[in-house]
Amino acid sequence: MRAILAALSVATVLSACAVANPDTEEQVPLGDFKLDLNVAVTDNARKMGVTRAATAEEWEQVLEAAIDKRFRRYEGEKLYHLSYSLDGYILATKGGRLALAPRSAMSVTVHVWDSETKTRLEERSKQILVLEQLDGETFIGSGFFNSKEQQMQNLAAQFAKAVERWLVSNGDLFGQDVDAEAKEAAAKDDLQALAEKAKAGATVDADASTPPVVAPVAN
Repeated sequence: MRAILAALSVATVLSACAVANPDTEEQVPLGDFKLDLNVAVTDNARKMGVTRAATAEEWEQVLEAAIDKRFRRYEGEKLYHLSYSLDGYILATKGGRLALAPRSAMSVTVHVWDSETKTRLEERSKQILVLEQLDGETFIGSGFFNSKEQQMQNLAAQFAKAVERWLVSNGDLFGQDVDAEAKEAAAKDDLQALAEKAKAGATVDADASTPPVVAPVAN
């Protein structure tokens, strides 16, 4: 949980994008990928601070719908299935000062499986951090403007897009080349990388606040 909160401190500053919508976006290549099973595990999700409450069933429904919408359009020749567990979430509330209102966010661990061999590709699993999009409303907290259902749909759409970036960055699994740009795009959703960035920033700040040690001048 500490890693999630640390990553949020960095991601909140870095992210700024519109709500992902596969109906209006150009479909990116995913080689021979074709979605088989789409499985969300939401029973163990933790609330990350002050948040509106959502049931496991509500999360399961909205996440699986978003993954279906984005990935059922791929018609590759090999079946894969995606499983993912919701680790934690924040659904912004109306409480607190408007300017300090939190943004909605969630952390999800994602796995890809080879459906034919029923093998989970362990080395490709990833913990992804997702933030709602920034706009005139969510910049100051969607809890003041959006319903819980709207917040969840927003996060689910952003999550599905993040999974797409993650799959593209692992395109060698699906018979396509992977370039540095694809890996860089996926890295911005990588919770562990963001947590390490936050830790490095904290270390730099601590060092900067420490007075330099001055050696005595010999007489």
